[in-house]
Amino acid sequence: QVQVVESGGGLVQPGGSLRLSCAASGSIFSIHAMGWYRQAPGKQRELVAGISSNGITNYVDFAKGRFTISRDNSKNTATLQMNSLKPEDTAVYYCSARIVPIGSLWSNEYWGPGTQVTVSS
Repeated sequence: QVQVVESGGGLVQPGGSLRLSCAASGSIFSIHAMGWYRQAPGKQRELVAGISSNGITNYVDFAKGRFTISRDNSKNTATLQMNSLKPEDTAVYYCSARIVPIGSLWSNEYWGPGTQVTVSS
């Protein structure tokens, strides 16, 4: 079995920072792309940032210059450093990982349960 779990959410004031972590565990052969998504109340889930297995990153416009995605392949983890947070960044943040399980010939996309980020004074 494969599991993906996020951590690091919480309440922060506007202009503050948070660091989200994502850990994949279980019967993992390899991990391809990893990404962070978010879903605000009443809105669809949207991509925040992604990172390939060799470290190539991509960001959506609202994340550029404020958020940084990184990963540690040796630990099967990814992080999202969020700076200059705004109230509109309030959402549940989800980690996604495309993982090849041990014994499998192809990858599947696994999602964590999400972590709440609230930006408010």
